[in-house]
Amino acid sequence: MLSAPAASWRLSLSCLLALTSAAAVAVSAAAGPASADSVRDAQQWVLDAVDAPAAWPVSQGQGVVVAVIDSGVNPDVSDLVGSVITGPDYSGVNTPPSNPDWGMHGTWMASIIAGHGHGFDSGVSGVAPKAKVLSIRVLPDKKDPAYAQYEQEPVSRGQRALAKAIRYAVTHRAGVISMSLGYGSASRVVRSALQDALKHKVVVVASAGNSGNAATNRARKHAPYSFPADYPGVLGVAAVNRAGIPAYFSSDNLSVQVAAPGVRVLAQGNNGQYWLVNGTSPACALTAGVAALIKSVYPGMPPALVVQAIAASAQHPPGGYNDRVGFGTVDAAAALSAAAHLTRYVPDGRGLHTGSHFGGGPAAIPPPPVRSRGIGQLVLFCLLAVACLGMTAIAASRLVLTRSSGAGASDPAGLALAAVQPAWSQLDDTGLDNARPDGTGLVSVGLNGASRDHSSPEVSPPEPSPADISPTDIGPSDVSPADVSPADIGPSDVSPADVSPSDVSPADVSPADMSPADMSPADMGPSDVSPADMSPADVSPSDVSPADISPGDMSPADISGEDVTQELPQPGYGDGE
Repeated sequence: MLSAPAASWRLSLSCLLALTSAAAVAVSAAAGPASADSVRDAQQWVLDAVDAPAAWPVSQGQGVVVAVIDSGVNPDVSDLVGSVITGPDYSGVNTPPSNPDWGMHGTWMASIIAGHGHGFDSGVSGVAPKAKVLSIRVLPDKKDPAYAQYEQEPVSRGQRALAKAIRYAVTHRAGVISMSLGYGSASRVVRSALQDALKHKVVVVASAGNSGNAATNRARKHAPYSFPADYPGVLGVAAVNRAGIPAYFSSDNLSVQVAAPGVRVLAQGNNGQYWLVNGTSPACALTAGVAALIKSVYPGMPPALVVQAIAASAQHPPGGYNDRVGFGTVDAAAALSAAAHLTRYVPDGRGLHTGSHFGGGPAAIPPPPVRSRGIGQLVLFCLLAVACLGMTAIAASRLVLTRSSGAGASDPAGLALAAVQPAWSQLDDTGLDNARPDGTGLVSVGLNGASRDHSSPEVSPPEPSPADISPTDIGPSDVSPADVSPADIGPSDVSPADVSPSDVSPADVSPADMSPADMSPADMGPSDVSPADMSPADVSPSDVSPADISPGDMSPADISGEDVTQELPQPGYGDGE
């Protein structure tokens, strides 16, 4: 408890800073001028909880810039003079820094990280008192006059502002980014910006959120996740009290990796007064200070190894991990020792050369079993294919011409047809149309539309007459179906032995061709009989079933007394008395 002149201290339970859905809640105690001993005494338990004094002989954060992405930092307060670099304002509101409610939360966090006190052991000392703070404003405090305007803006706008702040911190050589804020949903632009930060070896720390009590009230198994704490590569921090017990408000989920004090942590506000603040916000700031101590000694250490050093050296809970405190409360001195141990694996943070390869690299890859074909081989194969096609075409054409010439010389019908041709015709694709008999009685074939020139006069053989041809001169090979018409065939030319069932189709038979003697019951199906083909005499009682009779088929004369039974009403329950 802080001591102060009478009536100068008052406790306010109504100062709740909701940066977003998972932002830090701060229960503050407004302070008037306090004695040096009272401020330092009230803060000492926090420094001892993270073992900061034991780490200071090795590192105090010198040479490291910690980007505080928050509501802004007042660079003129006594415990931060000379340690603050003012960056851009991405909040989208126009509250001036002179307003007493501007940058309260951000100044708290900056003093916890890099406060250097003033005078002789007076004021707040941060975990990394010699580090620099880069202030980037992305949102207003809850008491800021423009907070209502900020709440009306879409969440996506705030996420884009956060992404811009992260990229600004990277380009201005921040070694650590501290974000005591959170959103209820993830953002692609923020994720991309964080990836850029990790690529440039920037350690990113964020508060896990203050929804632990809300989760209990809703009987949920864990608190809702908060972003950016739940993004890969980000160190999510929960809050514990002075006894090391998880704070009732601290979010419990798997984004929690470590914990730090977050109950009644002393901090300096933008008006120079000192406040006791609660939430995962101060826990995040304390952990960011520990990361700054490591980056001061090992500036080239990758963020993953810095996070591993902090988590591996934390004061582990029973079982080694739980979702309330993660791997335990951070320990600055132990984290420095763990970081020194990890430098053996990546000397000076240089890692492997970009040209290094595992498994021997390209030189260790065996050559392919079959040499790939080049363009020369492809062209050669194409030419060979064209040559083969050409030779095949020439051989085929010669074969056709040879067979055509032989058929014309031995076939009398071919000679007769060639003799009566009135004129030469152009050669078609087969080369067989441009043919005529020469003076010797042989057929002359012209190619490509050109005919042979004969000096002998053309002689046409006399047309044969029917008297010149006898049946013995004609064989089965001399007659084709095209040469025979139905008029050439009479009843005497066909016998029953010449006709088989496969030669007759239903279309060849008409009712006039059949007699009752030609049909058997096996030859008829249901589709072959229509009602017009039947008379009452053709139907017997055995041919009719109840399914074949409809009400329209019966008349009163068709029903007898034996066919009707009386249906009696069944007993039941009525609606009467």
